[in-house]
Amino acid sequence: MQYTIEARELTSESRQHPPASDGTRRVTLEARDEGDAISQFVLGNDSELVSFQPLRGRESIATVKKNDSVYLVRVYAD
Repeated sequence: MQYTIEARELTSESRQHPPASDGTRRVTLEARDEGDAISQFVLGNDSELVSFQPLRGRESIATVKKNDSVYLVRVYAD
């Protein structure tokens, strides 16, 4: 199944600058399910999965950390 992943950097009070452009990055990939899709995304981006809330039939939500940034990630089937 094909999934789209949208990742947007969350604003942090300790950061002096806003994210580049609108801060949203989109990736489409093949995966067995939402969990597999977020796992592929995390591994492919050298990131750390902080939390994941799978919601079958709708979008799933995750929080991912990379370096000093935290991202809100939406996963949904195409």
